[in-house]
Amino acid sequence: MDLRLIRPLRYRVKRGQTVSSIARTYSLPPALLAAANDLKEEVEAGDILLIPATEGDLYTVRGGESRALLCGSAEKFEEKNGTSLLYIGQTVLL
Repeated sequence: MDLRLIRPLRYRVKRGQTVSSIARTYSLPPALLAAANDLKEEVEAGDILLIPATEGDLYTVRGGESRALLCGSAEKFEEKNGTSLLYIGQTVLL
């Protein structure tokens, strides 16, 4: 039997939560959550966020790694992570 995590499509932000804390809860890179919701600033209590469906493992970027190395191509990296940026310590989806 194959078990899968089913995520809600929408999420209401609670007081004190941040994009990073919500992303961590749903095993998402913060940049992907921000991109999926077209966020330009931090969320506020009561905001409704779309939680994007994703496949892949979270990974913390180390020195010398590239988008192509991590995801097969720069385009695939951008699609999975909602950003073209890559820096050491960043949390990304593989």
